[in-house]
Amino acid sequence: MDKTNYSVARVETYTRASVVKAERHNERKNKSYSNMNVDLTQTPNNVHYKECESTYNERLKEMIDNREISLRGLKDNAKVFDEIIFDINSDYFEQNGGYEFAKQFYEKAFHFAEKEMGQDNIISAVMHADELNVALTEEYGKPIYHYHLHVIALPVVKKEIKWSKRCKDKSLVGTTKEIINQVSHSKKWKSEQLLDNQGNPVYDENGKAKLIKSYSLLQDRFYQYMSDCGFRGFIRGVKGSTREHLDNLDFKVKKETERLEHITNQVEEKQSNFNEFMKYDKKINDISSLGKQKKFSKKIELESQEYEDLVGYAKKGIVADKEIYELNNRIDNLRNAVDKWKSKYDEIVEQTKDFFHALKLAPQKVFDLFKSLFAKEKQDELEKQRLEQEKIQAERKAREQARLEKQKLKNSPEYKKKRRADRDAR
Repeated sequence: MDKTNYSVARVETYTRASVVKAERHNERKNKSYSNMNVDLTQTPNNVHYKECESTYNERLKEMIDNREISLRGLKDNAKVFDEIIFDINSDYFEQNGGYEFAKQFYEKAFHFAEKEMGQDNIISAVMHADELNVALTEEYGKPIYHYHLHVIALPVVKKEIKWSKRCKDKSLVGTTKEIINQVSHSKKWKSEQLLDNQGNPVYDENGKAKLIKSYSLLQDRFYQYMSDCGFRGFIRGVKGSTREHLDNLDFKVKKETERLEHITNQVEEKQSNFNEFMKYDKKINDISSLGKQKKFSKKIELESQEYEDLVGYAKKGIVADKEIYELNNRIDNLRNAVDKWKSKYDEIVEQTKDFFHALKLAPQKVFDLFKSLFAKEKQDELEKQRLEQEKIQAERKAREQARLEKQKLKNSPEYKKKRRADRDAR
């Protein structure tokens, strides 16, 4: 398979109120999910690298009460939780060992998150292994799951609190009173000045400093960290890339539409068969006139053949009616599913419209831009591999040189003389 694998590290932010929804999803506290690909029978395969024993908000309050962190100066609706989602194409894991390989990969990703956010500031870290990748499942002919890691953490920075002018001891004014662990999303995720190859700041045509977004830097660090840990076969994710998600949603819409058409055809076939059956041999009016009423009784007498015909009609009618009812229910469910996937598909199309508009206006420029980006990444990767290979060869050469030197020493007259002296002394 020639599909390129991309590593992704993206950040979602939550208030104390909005994080509840993320918690229910991450910790699988819901009984059902809007994502129809969540297979709750596989949820026991999810892996917690750090488990929150209470709720996210209760853990936050506990840390505040213990003076481990501070929300000083933040409003009640401030964003205080960060969720870092680490992801890579599902096919990457399938090519490298599946579930066991994914656990190893995301354990390293968790250690990267500890390095970025601080070990004590991580509230929860869980790898999801229960979300079916429909497209790859269809392609491989067996269940393929989308392995990814959710890390909930607090964006903590060190903050100096200085003595104000109100301090009675004027000599202390402006000096550091205390250092606190301040929760601050904006200070944790600062953009950095873009530098040229000589290390000089880069400015735009208006003289404004060009910045590198903090999340883009996070992507760089994550890719570098995982590469340094020995993981290969993927490249750094392209900013704003939704290609795989778009393909997957498009596939799902197509498949669900096909299923809808198939079941609709089944219903039409059953309805046609039912209608034909009702016309067969006798019309409904004829059926109602079967039998003779007994004198002085409400009971109806039927000939043996009439009774068998009537029972046969009744059984087939009930079965056909039940099948039509069940198929109509399935049609309604599938229509809802198709509408849901179309909505998600339209949402991603809306998010990527600028890219496709640029592609329509100047396809060659867009192509050249991505080609140059990928070429540079590939060149950097090849250069890194070359340096690693040179390092390995240098180490091998050094070991061989040391072995030869040792051997040369053993063969020298001085060494042999010393060995004989040692033996005589014993």
